[in-house]
Amino acid sequence: MTAPALRAIVFDLDGTLIDSRHDLAEAVNRTRRDLGLPGLELAQVMGMVGRGARELVRRALGGDPGEALLERALAAFLAHYEPICTERTRPYPGVPELLAEEAGKRPLALLTNKPERATRRILEHFGWTSHFRHVIGGDTPGARKPSPDGLLEIARRLDLAPRELILVGDSPIDLETAAAAGASFVLVEWGFPSAAERAAISGVPRAADVATLRRRLAG
Repeated sequence: MTAPALRAIVFDLDGTLIDSRHDLAEAVNRTRRDLGLPGLELAQVMGMVGRGARELVRRALGGDPGEALLERALAAFLAHYEPICTERTRPYPGVPELLAEEAGKRPLALLTNKPERATRRILEHFGWTSHFRHVIGGDTPGARKPSPDGLLEIARRLDLAPRELILVGDSPIDLETAAAAGASFVLVEWGFPSAAERAAISGVPRAADVATLRRRLAG
């Protein structure tokens, strides 16, 4: 049986297309200072990233802050993050060129656990808005990874079977999402997870740089 053709590419955002570590950490630490808490080191914040803004804030407050405090802190985090989300955030080398090339070949979509408003602000800042047919953020009900629903919704909008999509991401959460949806997956090795976390992922295609990713996407 022939493998299905890969007819569209779905990208993760943070750790895959952009290095957003410093702006995320700054917003987390501003939020903590609002609450009279000391700042965290960059590596500490990065260990909390990946499951969306609410979970990031929950972890930054110690894991069980109570619902009222969590809501207040989440609102503060978003108020801090959105205005600065492009200050120190940068595309990974080769990513702008890759997106421009691939957008001319087949549909691209973006599936991220970042809230959609900040996501769209970043896309506009880098001139990437027109590259993506569809953008689904982590505040879309039911779409937060590792739920497959966001990826399945992208397949529905593109009128494709999930097996015709390939998800490009940097984390075990992305792999879990692709597997649950029945999509293909490529792991990029320049993202946020530690070397140990990446080493624990086996049996999937990998790309150590954009040149390798380009070859993977070409089939």
